[in-house]
Amino acid sequence: MILVTGATGFVGQALVRHLVARRRPIRLLLRPGRKSLQLPKGVPIDAVVCDLGDERALAAALRGVTHIIHLIGAERESSRASFERVDVRATRALAEAAAKAGVRRLVYLSHLGANRASAFPLLKAKGIAEALVINSGVPYTILRSAVTYGPGDQFITGLATLLRRTPGFFLMPGDGEMLLQPLWIGDLVEALDIALEYPPLENQVISIGGPEYLSLRQIVGQIMDTLHLKRWVINIPLGSLKILALILDQWRGFPMSIYWLDYLSSDRTTSLDSLPRVFGIIPARFHQQITFLTRSLNPSAGWLGTQEAL
Repeated sequence: MILVTGATGFVGQALVRHLVARRRPIRLLLRPGRKSLQLPKGVPIDAVVCDLGDERALAAALRGVTHIIHLIGAERESSRASFERVDVRATRALAEAAAKAGVRRLVYLSHLGANRASAFPLLKAKGIAEALVINSGVPYTILRSAVTYGPGDQFITGLATLLRRTPGFFLMPGDGEMLLQPLWIGDLVEALDIALEYPPLENQVISIGGPEYLSLRQIVGQIMDTLHLKRWVINIPLGSLKILALILDQWRGFPMSIYWLDYLSSDRTTSLDSLPRVFGIIPARFHQQITFLTRSLNPSAGWLGTQEAL
């Protein structure tokens, strides 16, 4: 039995669909008060509503579980995020419960740049959570992922929504030359599935990304080409843009988390051959998959061009 946390999120929903299609037995750990997951119809799936701070309920949720994929994170909540509660304390509780339950593998999804000494709250929280997993005594695999995109994502879809909603211009963070390595959601969930039981990945921290390095300026350009938009690109210092983002973030419909600006503070890349070499996956190129934007954006949806996946 595979326990999935964060199953209502962007990655979680794609992973659930993938595991169901593979006929993998799964149980979803849902936090109280979260929105309902759109589950595949006609397929039996266990779901447990459990606060990760409830030790007894968590032990019951882990009964019969052999593997865990831990996706939960607070970054989508933007300025309202509590990394200490969601990323750190929840991971500590899950890792301790997994050790007691004799779980055979804990797969944790982290970010490129995760470091417990980072000056950026999100990357610091991910680094601390990684250490908790590593020191738990449970066999683990940690995937440090590049920026992931697909229907319902917050970064690429968020950029596309901003481009469509702003009249004639786009505020480019910094000089726009920071390098990213966009990873298609289908390739990420395939890697997560493989990481569950692949012996060479036990007790490993693996960095993964897409098959090409693209600057933010190139990514924005490809989004505009795909959506047939023309915008005047204005460079603005990251610090100034973060202040503006904090103001705009007071509207809950704002399509991006302010923590993406921290992510853009430097290049976020890894080896181009990580997925083929480690997982045997030939990753999709950005221009091959970005057409999803033409299907997923809703011109009448206000700031949010897609249904928000929490």
